[in-house]
Amino acid sequence: MNRVKNFFGGFGLFLAVVAGIVAWLVLPWFVLLGIAALFAVWMLVTRRGRQAASVTGVGISTLRQRLGASSVIVLGIAGVVGVLVAMLAMAEGYRQTLRASGSEDTAIVMRGASAAEVMSTLMNDAVKVIEQAPGIARDADGRAIASPEIVVAANLPLKDGGPDEDGSVQLRGVGPQAWAVRPDLKIVQGRTFESGRREVVVGTGAQGQFRGLEVGKQIRLGSELWTVAGVFHAGDAMDSEVWGDADIVAATYRRGSTRTSVTVKLADANAFKTFKANLASDPRVEVDTQTTLDYFSKQSEQMTKIIRIIGIVVGAIMAIGAVFGALNTMFATVASRAREIATLRAIGFRGVPVVVAVMLETMLLALLGGLIGGLIAWLIFNGYTASTIAGGVGQLTFAFQVSPEVLWTGLKWALAIGFVGGLFPAIRAARMPVTEALRAA
Repeated sequence: MNRVKNFFGGFGLFLAVVAGIVAWLVLPWFVLLGIAALFAVWMLVTRRGRQAASVTGVGISTLRQRLGASSVIVLGIAGVVGVLVAMLAMAEGYRQTLRASGSEDTAIVMRGASAAEVMSTLMNDAVKVIEQAPGIARDADGRAIASPEIVVAANLPLKDGGPDEDGSVQLRGVGPQAWAVRPDLKIVQGRTFESGRREVVVGTGAQGQFRGLEVGKQIRLGSELWTVAGVFHAGDAMDSEVWGDADIVAATYRRGSTRTSVTVKLADANAFKTFKANLASDPRVEVDTQTTLDYFSKQSEQMTKIIRIIGIVVGAIMAIGAVFGALNTMFATVASRAREIATLRAIGFRGVPVVVAVMLETMLLALLGGLIGGLIAWLIFNGYTASTIAGGVGQLTFAFQVSPEVLWTGLKWALAIGFVGGLFPAIRAARMPVTEALRAA
């Protein structure tokens, strides 16, 4: 009977711990702050809370004597948090780079059911219909600010690869209105390409990723040689691209007069609904219309999820090791402090203060490990440049972003590890028979 009771008691505790950890990881910060405030009030106001504070103070004061064992917890959790934060910073950097490429007052039009620009084809008649749709902003001469563009995948030699190792770059053919649609894009070296000539301008990200993209040099795109006329910077996904004249790009890749998309500047963000509705009701075209913010956000979703899942899986595997390290350390600590805990129990301290004290000590070490791991990840990876191919955007160069949200996630993981690592040693300490503990000590 006792075995059955113990089994169900242990299983119930396990479920409660799992539910608590899940809640801790998903609840917003203000809810957790409220819980922490209530806990602090409990420690200040209630008798058991004050007892827990006293026992915690005694335990913390002896940490210097247990520096080696305590370092196991700190370093283990620092490693977990460092890896987790690095992976989440990668996902955040990728997401932010793509998201920065769009806005609510610009729209992109592609053939219906096209997931990305490279999968879309628009005939010349459809392009003209799109350019005449209401809702598009106009320049000083009354022309619609609409940029018909063609996007193709091209190969260029990688800077970090072997002599014959190529990577995929997104080549975008554009016209004069491309600059008006994207006013933040600026030429930082050289000049823009001349219409009708095999010249390109390259993004700063592409220049850092591929060889031979210095101003004045020639590169092979398709079967033709092109001259690099200049370098541009936009601070978003466009930095990973190479731009040339749309007609010449289309002729080189045998696309005729077709385009893959039309990007337009809207009169304002409120004009999008009118613009989209007009195209949706026009029988001459069958297109999908999105704000560029929505389009690039969707392009980032899949890769961001993949990176996050990989980071969480790797972090979870490392966290299991860190939990066992914390368990071993805290079980040893409880055993070495058996007489002290038994004495406290003998003079009237109840089990709850002992449990809280042991867990607070472990979570304090976990917090220190989380801060160290987060700091190391920030120093090494914040701003670190990487590249990947995904989401229909070619080879995208982006910078890791160790944001406050990413660091907060790392700290929550650290405290969760500390919670699990301290819970069972704390329960053992609270259940320790006073007489046996005094005799064993």
